[in-house]
Amino acid sequence: MAAKALRAAEHVCVLTGSGVSAESGIPTFREAQTGLWAQFSPQELATPEAFAANPKRVWQWYAARRAMVRAAAPNPAHAALVTLASRVAHCTLITQNVDDLHERAGSRDVVRLHGSLMHVRCSAGCPGAIQPTDEQHGDVPPCPSCGALLRPDVVWFGEPLPMTPFEAARNAAVACDVFLSVGTSNVVEPAASLPWTSATHGATVIVVNPTMDGQRTGPSILPIEGPAGVMLPRLIAEAFAGRRPRRQSESN
Repeated sequence: MAAKALRAAEHVCVLTGSGVSAESGIPTFREAQTGLWAQFSPQELATPEAFAANPKRVWQWYAARRAMVRAAAPNPAHAALVTLASRVAHCTLITQNVDDLHERAGSRDVVRLHGSLMHVRCSAGCPGAIQPTDEQHGDVPPCPSCGALLRPDVVWFGEPLPMTPFEAARNAAVACDVFLSVGTSNVVEPAASLPWTSATHGATVIVVNPTMDGQRTGPSILPIEGPAGVMLPRLIAEAFAGRRPRRQSESN
């Protein structure tokens, strides 16, 4: 039934969560708090107040996390979503993750709800984002425009989601035929509301997750229990068997 819905869809909206990144070996925020970092609470590492109090500590924590991401590789779930985008007329990929594995797999125009771990921005609000170099892992570098400290380009605890990507995500959730929720528990708001908003607007919601604990149920919600790297390639292969790409794969 899920494969049939995907095959018939003109617009598919995809939301990915930490479960997709975990299958590439990227630890969640709390799982990354090991060794030196185990002594610190999230409030000491990922809040505006933490950065104001000890910017070097926060900067080095995020530099360590960037190194973990650079050592990881996209998994079959990331690749399957690139294939999906080439098979449907319109595909909107939304992620709660802050790594760059979707882009490295070949996805384009990813809607990032929580920002990017791989970029930094001016803490004083200068526009634009910068990709830090490997050498910038010790002291906090200054903004090249104004001299204020650079900070990770992510949404910290206590900060609102940036409205532009969230509005794009919500608009896609309302407009799509199929909403595909992958590797997320769908309990952390406001992203958690997106699949259920989509369902109320008539879309079929497909939930791919190792467990369905906490997920909603209903006639238009189709659960697929299991790891994304196994279940997504299987679902997409079944849905589009015999169908040629509607456009060239983004990875080419």
